[in-house]
Amino acid sequence: MGLTAERIAEGVEALAAIDPRFGEAAARLGLPEPRIRPRGYETLLRAIVSQQVSTAAAASIWRKLETQVGNLHDPARLIAVAPEALRAAGLSGMKASYAQSLAAHVADGSLPLDALPADDEQAIALLSSVRGLGRWSAEIYLLFAEGRGDVFPAGDLAVQVQAGRMFGDGTRPTEKPLRAMAEAWRPHRGVAALFLWHCYNAPPL
Repeated sequence: MGLTAERIAEGVEALAAIDPRFGEAAARLGLPEPRIRPRGYETLLRAIVSQQVSTAAAASIWRKLETQVGNLHDPARLIAVAPEALRAAGLSGMKASYAQSLAAHVADGSLPLDALPADDEQAIALLSSVRGLGRWSAEIYLLFAEGRGDVFPAGDLAVQVQAGRMFGDGTRPTEKPLRAMAEAWRPHRGVAALFLWHCYNAPPL
């Protein structure tokens, strides 16, 4: 179950009870929209394709991959394709190796996306053991594809910037102190991240 509008509203209400600044910002800016992604291999493959390129470039590469590989739902198809064909679709050599590593982990069952550990940290460790998937990618997947409501991507730049604006002196906190700050927001840290992104992207008043 993803982070639905109802879960987001309940989470922001709980966060406002913990820190009124959440409620004050929600009164001005409203609530974030749900960002629900499908569970599974294809969502993680899209994450690798999208790293460090524009949305338009990622969409173009994805279309070319579909031409080169065929069924992108099937990791075995990607494993069978020569790296040169993946590079011809627009992937760098590094990203091609990341994509095939992900496909191999899913195909051999070492990354069971239908049965990730229930413990968030264990799930993050398993996902980030795949080359090309760091902690941030793992947290984003668990938050948006699995709807794990207490996953908090403290390494995200926009989350850091907005947390500094709302709860500090405007200075962007680094990952470690931001994780410490967010301890008070359990078990709604995922909703807190969504809300911080929402506020970060809001037009200035």
